[in-house]
Amino acid sequence: MNKQIEKAYAERPKNTVYQIAVSVIVVACILWSGSAIEITKGGTGGLKIAGNILSGIFHPDTKLLFNLTAQGVPYLLLETVCIAFLGTLVGAFLAIPLSFLSASNLMPAPVAYVSRLVIMAVRTIPAFVYGLMFIRVSGPGAFTGLLTMSVCSVGMVSKMYIEAIEDLDTRILESLDACGCTTFQKIRYGILPQLIPNFASTVIYRFDINLRDATVLGLVGAGGIGAPLIFAMNAYRWNEAGAILVGLIVLVLFVEYISTRIRVKLARG
Repeated sequence: MNKQIEKAYAERPKNTVYQIAVSVIVVACILWSGSAIEITKGGTGGLKIAGNILSGIFHPDTKLLFNLTAQGVPYLLLETVCIAFLGTLVGAFLAIPLSFLSASNLMPAPVAYVSRLVIMAVRTIPAFVYGLMFIRVSGPGAFTGLLTMSVCSVGMVSKMYIEAIEDLDTRILESLDACGCTTFQKIRYGILPQLIPNFASTVIYRFDINLRDATVLGLVGAGGIGAPLIFAMNAYRWNEAGAILVGLIVLVLFVEYISTRIRVKLARG
């Protein structure tokens, strides 16, 4: 058996030229990319700033960390969670009709193709750009963050919804049809039980992503904790920045733990 394996390996198609060509192209791309790197003299200053940030994390401003007013970390974190949560819900509901229109097993090919183009166009634009656009429309604040999170969620959630819809077990629907079930009963007992666990898992996963994006959107004035964080860092108030980062770390770890438990429960039943 070993001799047969060795013989087959020795007789395998030789593609040495192809491998060498690919290797040369990869090395050339790496060297070309490296030519754009500029080494400045800011390394010492960067290390000092990094040390100040770490010092701020380990010595946070406890007054800001436990301040229960609108300027405190708990309120800002709550606002960030609300932006991410409501934005995820709105985006998830908007994605439902789009995903059904894009499912090739339910819709004609032209309709599915156009709907997928719309979803692709929505996904192309980064969340940061959406935030800048909506600020011009509704002004800075939490509502802008909610709009941004909603639109950004549509692209990814629709894509995951489409995969779940196209993986539907049609044999269940055929069985229900043979039993004389109505359209509503087929949706209630044949479609929803298959889709709801996948849809819920997708929404929870997207909420994790939106929670992190909501922090970044605060940098452009779209509500949440991002703006106070960047203001504290620009003013070199490292203790305040550390307090905000500690709150973010605790929040993300807590949400990650809860969401993982829920997803596991949905997957295993």
